[in-house]
Amino acid sequence: MSEAPVPPVRTAGNVVPGSAAAARPSVIQLVFREKGALYAAYIPLFTDGGLFVPTTREYKLGEDIYLLLSLPDDPQRYPVAGKVAWITPVNASGGRTQGVGVKFPSDDKTRVLKVKIEEILGTSIQSAKPTQTI
Repeated sequence: MSEAPVPPVRTAGNVVPGSAAAARPSVIQLVFREKGALYAAYIPLFTDGGLFVPTTREYKLGEDIYLLLSLPDDPQRYPVAGKVAWITPVNASGGRTQGVGVKFPSDDKTRVLKVKIEEILGTSIQSAKPTQTI
């Protein structure tokens, strides 16, 4: 059994750590081209949903992070103003990919996005197949 590929992550902007601009949330474009990659990143344990974002950048718990999310077979991009809710460090046990778990905010727009993601995943959301998440 092979793991679903982790989607490519692109960050926008060149923020110098410690500068005034560093206080702004980072922006990450997250593109899911396949349902399997979305399954591997989705975090259904968060009440409002969330996603695993592979990144080598260091984040702190509770830090704001802004996602521009593209879903499989959907031309629309979804902006999500989330928060870092867990961190997978470099060299994590079990060969887990370094990155962060981003918790979606509690708002109507994001609830609609959560429903859309869960519709795309369908019954696979109940699978025991390993993911990049909890």
